[in-house]
Formats: sequence, C-alpha cells, structure tokens
Amino acid sequence: MINRRSLLGYGTALVGALMLSGTVSAQSGIQLDKLNFLELRVSDMAKSLAFYQKLFGMPVQSRSEDRVFLKLGPYNQYLALRPVRNGERPAITHYGFSVKNFDLDDTLAQLKVGGFRQIAPPDITVPGIENPMTTWVSDRGGVPTLYLSDERGLVLQLTDSSWCAGTGALGNVCGKPEAVAPGSMALSEINHFTAFVNGGERSSDFFLRFFDLKAQAYQATTPSVGIGDGKQFVMFAGGQREGSIPANVHHASFNMEGFMVDDVLLKLEDNGVTPQNGRTLGPLMHYISLRMPERGGAEGGTPEVYFTDVDGILLQLQDISYCGGGDYLGSKCLP
Repeated sequence: MINRRSLLGYGTALVGALMLSGTVSAQSGIQLDKLNFLELRVSDMAKSLAFYQKLFGMPVQSRSEDRVFLKLGPYNQYLALRPVRNGERPAITHYGFSVKNFDLDDTLAQLKVGGFRQIAPPDITVPGIENPMTTWVSDRGGVPTLYLSDERGLVLQLTDSSWCAGTGALGNVCGKPEAVAPGSMALSEINHFTAFVNGGERSSDFFLRFFDLKAQAYQATTPSVGIGDGKQFVMFAGGQREGSIPANVHHASFNMEGFMVDDVLLKLEDNGVTPQNGRTLGPLMHYISLRMPERGGAEGGTPEVYFTDVDGILLQLQDISYCGGGDYLGSKCLP
C-alpha cells in the first residue's frame, strides 16, 4: 500500500526532476478519450493472424494495403498487423489514442503551439527518435491519419473516438467484421502500454501536463498515467542517459472478464504458449510476475501474466478491473 508520505516523496522527486530538466509543458487542450490502437510488425502475417484469432477470436475489421486490422473486444479498439520491412525486427511499432471531438486541423494547430513541428510523412521504417517533437498526416487509402513523435521518439496515433480503421474523413465508416470462430479467451479492452524511453520521468511529466492527465497509481516511483476511465494508462520507464536512444514499446496489456491466473495459463498452453524455461524469453512463452508492495502491489504479490506471441512480442493479460494499482487484481488505485 502506498501511503501519503510515500506519495509526497514521489511528488517531491518528480518536481525536482522537472526543475532540473526545465521542460514543464503547458496543457494542449487535446482531450484524450481512450487507448484504442496498437500496431505490430510481424515476420509472417498468416501465422500471426492465425495465432491471435485462435487465442482471442479477433475478427478482421478491415484490410488496407499490407495491413490487417483486427477488432479487439466489443469497443472501438483495434490491433493492426503489418509485415516487417527492410531488415526490421518484429515489435510493437506504435499505439494510438482516441480524442474527444477530434478535428484534424485544430489538433494539428494545438500540437504546433505545444512545440511540435509538422513534417512530411517519414518512411514507416524510420525510428521516431530521428524526428523528435514532430507531427505528420499520412494518407491511408484516402483516410488522413495524424501521428506524432514525442521528444523521446515515441510514435503515437491520434484519431476520433468513432474511428474504426475504416474509410471516410474520420476513418469511421466500417462494415461488419469478418466472421471468425470464438477464441480460447475473450478480451475486453486494451489496458495499458509500458514504454522504455530515455528519461522516463520527463516522458511521464510531458503526458501529465500536455494532455492534462493524472497519475492513477505508482509502481515504486513510476506513475501510471491514467487515460479516460480510470483503468487504462501508459507508463514510462527508464533513466536519463546521454545521447539519442530510440523509444521502445516494451509491452502492451489487455484486460478481460473473469481473470483467473491458472485458467489463463491453461488456455495459453492449449495454444502452444509454454512456461518460460530458464532466463531467456523466446517466442510462445509465458511467465508470472508478482508485483510486491514496494512496487505498489499487494501483500504476497499482485500476479501479472505475461506471454510472447509467435515473434516473441511481449504482451500482458489482466482482470478488467486492473488499473496498475494495489490489491490482488491490481485494481486499487488513487481516488
């Protein structure tokens, strides 16, 4: 349990870091609604598509160029698959937020006021760190899609809350998803993303201030930056180092109804995901991390279930009540 004295300590440490950094961002006026998207670059499209559909029953919502968009849960949330290019390695390339009352021109203007510079769309293989504090609009089959690369090179996508990876000016004209057999587990939502960046405290502060967000829990001294409903969040880890170091979306987490650790592990194993053997984590493995009280978890540990897909991309599964906080299900967060 995190007490008031601990919170004051965290706040003092954060303010001190901000004074040293000299970069306290003003609010942008952009109102983030939900986490709604992630993209994976994969080595074998057919193999990855079969894995996610068999495990989670994700239907194909749309297809665009070389991408496949899968519907994740019952809401406007999507997972895109695209093939690796030009020597890339499989990874989470970027994630996205829905924005309340999204207007492309207005959002671009607010980003520019906040210090972002508009550029021509870079090649998708170019790391965000090569274009920090920039924004661009890419045309995806006639749909203008807004991206930004923050000061740490983390690439993000901003869309309207009605976006469904479809057509039209807002990407919100969608047909019925393709039929698919039920999966072993049904996901509810995207829960969170954890990114490893150069200077995690500064990244946390940027999001808290620029988007007028609040910390909803702390894991040790690292805040989970709350998005929308008090359950979703983003977390930035990593100390300050010299030089330009690419941001890395370490893992994405999904939540589900009726989360029971033993049942989840059994279903993972039924789909070829085996227990991690030794220290090396490879494709199709799972493990449990017990987050202890010193990291904001429960006495005895808050169980967090991790697994890797066919390419070794790391993902996490938690209960629908999980907010990155304390108690057994990780559902005890700040008011």
